[in-house]
Amino acid sequence: MDALVLRGQIVYAPFPKKLTVRPDAYLVAEGGRVADVYDALPEAYAGVRVEDWGDCLIVPGFNDLHVHAPQFPNRGLGMDKELLPWLNAYTFPEEAKFRDEAYARRVYGRFVRELWRVGTTRAAVFATVHAPAARILAELMGEAGLGGFVGKVNMDRNGPDDLIETTGASLAETERFVEGFAEGRVRPILTPRFAPSCTEALMRGLGGMAARRDLPVQSHLSENEGEIAWVRELHPWARDYASVYDAFGLFGQTKTVMAHCVHVTDDEIALMLRRGVYVAHCPFSNLNLASGIAPVRRFLDEGLNVGLGSDVSGGHRLSMTDVMASAVECSKMRWKYVDGRAPLTTAEVLYLATKGGGSFFGRVGSFEPGYAMDCLVVDDARLSDETPRSPEERLERFIYLGDDREIRARYVDGALLSEPRGG
Repeated sequence: MDALVLRGQIVYAPFPKKLTVRPDAYLVAEGGRVADVYDALPEAYAGVRVEDWGDCLIVPGFNDLHVHAPQFPNRGLGMDKELLPWLNAYTFPEEAKFRDEAYARRVYGRFVRELWRVGTTRAAVFATVHAPAARILAELMGEAGLGGFVGKVNMDRNGPDDLIETTGASLAETERFVEGFAEGRVRPILTPRFAPSCTEALMRGLGGMAARRDLPVQSHLSENEGEIAWVRELHPWARDYASVYDAFGLFGQTKTVMAHCVHVTDDEIALMLRRGVYVAHCPFSNLNLASGIAPVRRFLDEGLNVGLGSDVSGGHRLSMTDVMASAVECSKMRWKYVDGRAPLTTAEVLYLATKGGGSFFGRVGSFEPGYAMDCLVVDDARLSDETPRSPEERLERFIYLGDDREIRARYVDGALLSEPRGG
């Protein structure tokens, strides 16, 4: 029987409002998919070896819904700037280096190893405009056993000469990039950087490609007030920022995730809800680049799809536990000083980092039957005190105090992941 059985303290969030806690339980998977969680192991699995993790927590693997792999070397730099000056001073010069495939392989190797280290099992990743380097990134993620999407960035205006593509070349290179993927856990995603860097012709071409090939889309929306004003200037015909993407088939016509959404309007929220557009909430970068605090409580109350993004290197850390803690902290500031809406809870941020963002990748991020067997084994003994703590308390403490030292094992689709060679 192709089965995997883990025993431990099982904690997951199938719904935003409440954790499901199964102490001393058995998590069973068949063919890389969760069969169920059992208090006693059924007779059908009597011959299967049990991987007994004792008092360790077993939680779903973390999903990063928005991250820029080529910006990995820039973490912690330019944090005194806002978005547009930061792009010009740090981001674009670094991304231009990825025309060098040897450089790309070194940096992407370190990036993939860090994803593994911090327990991120799937991610939606921006590469650069350089298709060969983007292919290297996808290959390294696949070799490491990680899952997700990798996008070759598209930009044909409003950038430095060494990153600007012609419209035709951008579309042709993207077609070749997409066609180069074999079946596997890592898939292509269309990646118009953001509306100011893409002409209408390029966005129209990408929208057509998305429809023709049923490809997902990732980009940025309403991150910064200066950016929004720039979009209004570039597209005076559009009602709002979201309408620009929508006009060209890049806003939920196929599966779509938009990062940030800090300053979205009522009309944009309504359109996102109708189209099923995902929000990648990126609390670190929204603070670091002085963009603002996204109305995540409102998004959840209104039924939008929401996940979390590290947004390296606008975000300074890749760890999703750190992103979870920041999401709670930001929600408290918004509750106290902006709109009075309740802050996020531990259960909610675990949901956002697992099933909330995971659903962008498919049936991912939960231990419900039929979900991908993606999980982390967390040994939090280093964090323990003299008082016995519930699994819920131990999870919260791991989110705030833990790091890779607590992660004993990582599984994706039921396969135990070894440390990647790169990095």
